[in-house]
Parts: sequence; structure tokens; C-alpha cells
Amino acid sequence: MVILSILLIAVSLSMDAFAISVGAGISSRALNPFYILRASFSFGLFQFAMPIAGWFLGRSFSAYISAFDHWIAFTLLFFIGVKMIREALGNTASGSGICSLSSLFVLSLATSIDALVVGLSFSILGQGIWLRAAIIGLITFILCMVGFEFGKRIGSHLGKWAEIAGGIILIGIACKILIEHLAGR
Repeated sequence: MVILSILLIAVSLSMDAFAISVGAGISSRALNPFYILRASFSFGLFQFAMPIAGWFLGRSFSAYISAFDHWIAFTLLFFIGVKMIREALGNTASGSGICSLSSLFVLSLATSIDALVVGLSFSILGQGIWLRAAIIGLITFILCMVGFEFGKRIGSHLGKWAEIAGGIILIGIACKILIEHLAGR
């Protein structure tokens, strides 16, 4: 039963990274197997590391983190989404913007902020972190690999509109994160 709950947490935490993987696969004509592996690894690594960081922060910092985590994720995802749409509309769309290391870092960080809070909750509940974090990271890696490939297959048929769709997906995820956190208060 514990493993099932960890798997469900892992899948739910990986959904933002999965959606971004699908969006990147749709919008980027420059995707190659190395990039897909690198990006999936980055998403998985951040989803592995952030619960550990949250766990070590402990419960004394929970109020500070939860007070602004949604704003950070919203801002990062929103601006990358706008950048993708602007590139597509400006006839400069090559799909390479989403493939840059700096964009990958920002996306990996933005999609893993919730995992930091989950790690914090594991600490508060007195639960171990290493196995949980490993499962979260591995599930995220696998789902992102699948998401990139799926997006890549349907994106080749959509052209410039795919890059716009990818940007809209990022903006939608940003808004979802913000609305969920604001509605929860």
C-alpha cells in the first residue's frame, strides 16, 4: 500500500514535466535522441533532488516555502511560454529555444517546486526520503521520455502552430499552478 501511494505521488508530481515534454516534442523540430534523454534526465533529476532538499529543510521552513512557491513556478513557466509563442509568430521559430540548457534548467526547476514541498511534508510526517525521491525521479524520467516521443510524433505534422501550442501549454500549466495554490488558501 505504501508503494502504491508513492507511485501515485510520483505520477502526480511528474504531470507538469510530462505535459512540458509533450509540448516540447510538439513544438521543437530540433529534437534528437540526445536532447530527449538529456531533458528527461534533467526533469527526473530535479524531481529526485527537490524532495530531498525539502526533506532537509524540515518543518520550520514550510510556511516560508509554501507562501511563494507557486509564484516562482508561474513566473518561470509563463515567460518561457510567451517566449515560444513570440518566436513562432516572429518567424524565428526553430524549436531550439526550448532545447537550450538555460531553458531546460528553468523548466526543470519550475516543474519540481511542488516536489520540494512534498519532500517537506515527508519530513514533517517522519517518513524516509531516499526511496521516495528515487521513485519520483525515475517515474518522471520515464514519463518525460514517453511525452517527448509522443509530442515529437504529432508535432512533425503541425509546423509553426505546434510551437504556439507548446507555448500555450506552458502558459496553461503556469496558470494552473497559480490557480490551484490561490484556490487552496
